[in-house]
Amino acid sequence: MSLFEQINNDIKTAMLAREQVKLDALRSIKAAMLLAKTEGGQQHDLTPEREMMIVQKLYKQRKESAEIYLTNNRKELADKELFEAGVIEHYLPKALTDEEITTILKEVITETGAKTPAEMGKVMGVATKKLAGRVDGKIISEKVKQLLSQT
Repeated sequence: MSLFEQINNDIKTAMLAREQVKLDALRSIKAAMLLAKTEGGQQHDLTPEREMMIVQKLYKQRKESAEIYLTNNRKELADKELFEAGVIEHYLPKALTDEEITTILKEVITETGAKTPAEMGKVMGVATKKLAGRVDGKIISEKVKQLLSQT
């Protein structure tokens, strides 16, 4: 079962259980996926990697919105965003540990033959594909810089 189908099933379950906030979060995922499917005026299927990227983006948006609401003393709105982030997080793969990320990036650096920070672009292209949906691009970038400056 694809992630899109799973979300559709969970929407039905949330509707029956009358869980409105959960339903809102699930519908936002579905809407984002439908938009991505029809991008450019053409109908095409989403790869599992693209689905994960969409879910990760929505999760990150909810977290950032909650932070903004908290800094503006809007706790009730922040709580709603954090609840939705929790619902969305359920569809993300288990986060990698720092050691796992470092190990994968070291393999990618060896694969690409990069030796200096100037060759970071080569590493980033392969690393972002390999870690798509599991690690934020900002974290990948920081780790690659750190690893390449050590060599």
